[in-house]
Amino acid sequence: MSRAQVALLPDGRRLHLQDGPIDLVIEAWGTAEAVAVAYRSAADRFVTILDELCAELSLLRRAASPEGSALTGIVARRMHDAVAPFADGIFITPMAAVAGAVAEEILGAMAAATSLSRAYVNNGGDIALHLAGDQSFRVAMIDRPDRPSLFGKATVMSHDPVRGIATSGWRGRSFSLGLADAVTVLAPTAAMADAAATVIANAVDLPGYPGILRVPASDLQPDNDLGARLVTRHVPALAPFDIARALDAGDATARSLRERGLIAAAALHLQGETRLVGIDAGNLAPLSPVPKKVIAHA
Repeated sequence: MSRAQVALLPDGRRLHLQDGPIDLVIEAWGTAEAVAVAYRSAADRFVTILDELCAELSLLRRAASPEGSALTGIVARRMHDAVAPFADGIFITPMAAVAGAVAEEILGAMAAATSLSRAYVNNGGDIALHLAGDQSFRVAMIDRPDRPSLFGKATVMSHDPVRGIATSGWRGRSFSLGLADAVTVLAPTAAMADAAATVIANAVDLPGYPGILRVPASDLQPDNDLGARLVTRHVPALAPFDIARALDAGDATARSLRERGLIAAAALHLQGETRLVGIDAGNLAPLSPVPKKVIAHA
């Protein structure tokens, strides 16, 4: 018997899929028959994914190589391909793209099975999008999952070079090396967005700043992919100048990734201030009114 839980949510529109740490919310638009086919296809593919990833987990937790990988699974290879562009400069493992890669795989199964006008697969905030014709999505950005509050929005049109959205930060469900409350990235694919959000969030940092609590990742989760690397557990209130310095570091990384074509846009949020990069792609915008200042770079 499968471990996976498959059920429509109470609204009757969205599908919920859960297996171990993977927890997806899915919604599709199209004819009733097409949506039913898409949901069956999503469920059929979903029940196989966790076992596939577990079979290669030891490799997935190792540092990625820009030269290639011994990984064989479809999702595992997608994870590696998403992080490979960063692997020659920093430590990063394919696990940095796992949520986005899984969302992509499920969405691909749906789109291959039937014709849909639009659809999304949301894997804990990392989202894969399907847009046909002149369809669009409007996505809200939140700064922390434990006490969600909106800090911006993004509108993705079908002609935009964006089919993936992901968020990373030290308050999220995964470990972060940086100080960002949240970094939301729009990218060509969900796996790419997931990997890039991790990299940019890590770059929003103030090395050696007093009062920041960092602990070895292995003390919190012995089998994690970061080993004894220090991850952020507390960030004190920062002076405006220091917030700007930390955002500057993340901003430089985000602009570099955009110049390389790895992302379309990013929103970096730290203690009430937001930095936007690439606002012409994906129509990123802060909420109005904004608690503090917002600085935008094209």
